[in-house]
Amino acid sequence: MTSFRPAPTWLADAVFYQIYPQSFADSDGDGIGDFAGITEHLDHLSWLGVDTVWLNPCFASPFRDAGYDVADYLRVAPRYGTDDDLADLVDEARRRGIRILLDLVAGHTSIDHPWFQISANDPDDHRYIWTPEGCPEGFVASPGSRPGAYLPNFFDSQPALNFGYARENPAEPWRLPVDAEGPRANRHALRTIMDHWLGLGLAGFRVDMAASLVKDDPGKAETALVWTELRHWLDTAHPDAVLLSEWGEPEVSIPAGFHADFFLHFGGPTNGLALRSLWSNGEGTVHEDWDPLDCFFDASGKGSPRPFVEAWTRASTAVDGMGGAISLPTANHDFSRLNCGPRTAEQLPAAFAFHLTWPTLPAIYYGDEIGMRYVPGLPDKEGSVLGPRYNRAGSRTPMQWDDTPNAGFSSAPADRLYLPLDPTPDRPTVAAQRADDTSLLHLVRRLTALRRSTPELGSAGSVEVVHLGYPFVYVRGGRYLVVVNPQQGEASCSYAPTAHRTVEAQGVRLDGGTITARGFGYGIFDLGG
Repeated sequence: MTSFRPAPTWLADAVFYQIYPQSFADSDGDGIGDFAGITEHLDHLSWLGVDTVWLNPCFASPFRDAGYDVADYLRVAPRYGTDDDLADLVDEARRRGIRILLDLVAGHTSIDHPWFQISANDPDDHRYIWTPEGCPEGFVASPGSRPGAYLPNFFDSQPALNFGYARENPAEPWRLPVDAEGPRANRHALRTIMDHWLGLGLAGFRVDMAASLVKDDPGKAETALVWTELRHWLDTAHPDAVLLSEWGEPEVSIPAGFHADFFLHFGGPTNGLALRSLWSNGEGTVHEDWDPLDCFFDASGKGSPRPFVEAWTRASTAVDGMGGAISLPTANHDFSRLNCGPRTAEQLPAAFAFHLTWPTLPAIYYGDEIGMRYVPGLPDKEGSVLGPRYNRAGSRTPMQWDDTPNAGFSSAPADRLYLPLDPTPDRPTVAAQRADDTSLLHLVRRLTALRRSTPELGSAGSVEVVHLGYPFVYVRGGRYLVVVNPQQGEASCSYAPTAHRTVEAQGVRLDGGTITARGFGYGIFDLGG
């Protein structure tokens, strides 16, 4: 096993918050969120209790894929402001004990990047993967004077950076080894990019499509070596920085050098079953290749926490002792919000009771703390539509701050907003929920504070599953009993604690050796110790 410097101590207790910057807060009235808007709302994040924010890509881009098509890694996109605006955000966040992470698109650039413009006209340039002639399946014909075609990494406008192939084939001369000149230049470029932003006070990166670097790479062994090399450099050059991966397979990514990996709606041998078995109710973002399933957090009560628990157990056992962590998001910019389709606001407290007490690093997607809704039927925006049932725009609508025009997101005319607001008249807002102690927002704040003040409920505390069904019952750190019943009907199971104190509960009774939870009930109880 490769030995890395231990993760920064702050990571073990981190509560992540993801901001889609163009939809969070618009300070200058152009209809698009920006750095200054985020800075103006840092007090909300501080009050909520989150301490680590990651921003979706904010580099210069033509925005064919919402910024995941980078045209310049060392320059911020003007829509978000200036380098000074980003520096102000980082400084103001630091004063509140909040770290800022950027999103690093490591596997590809935009076709507008100068690297690609040079490569498309120079047959001797190998920063990208080019065929010498023709256009094999999966490649895109050259747009420049160079003959042949290039390999995209996602959309056609996102050419794959060349990190080499794990397996060469004489019939495919574009399969360069991982130590060829082009792949070596790209590995060096990643260090240069990281060094630039970390030197300006950023705390680390969430790495987009982290498993996509080396091609035809069985088991991702060569891709893992790329990240291992970068982690050793990071441990020396920036020992307090962290790398989070969009990989979805902690058993592979954490040994490779990532400090944490997210359970995602894809990744690993089960193609993201762990996350989808919790939240995916068949509405919102649905990939046509996914097998139909009944998720656990559904009113019907047909799901089970077993797929998630089994996946978490396998992953946590595999990475035990490596100093890495597994993160569980409520949602993200590519996946449906919790409040989606038939799932209603009354079902969300139980979801957060689980999310903030399970031994993963919790990641809250902006707006989920107030129960913002996935908005269906929106037009394609910057590459949001990936399939007939997969429109990411519904998870990217403007943050709902208050009841002023545009929900306080922007002073621009409504038709100039980055995306339309949720049109429902009872849409939740931060202001209304701040004024209501019984709101979801206040519950999330209390649960966040409880987690951060209670080591047994953190990512390192033990967990013992008492009942793997409805209700889902587990004990953290040998002391805290958690009960979650996400179905609409009452559910019960046998359990007889000798004593208990209610910490946070709604609709759960412990009586006579039986736990009874009404529909959508939840509870956290201190058993003493």
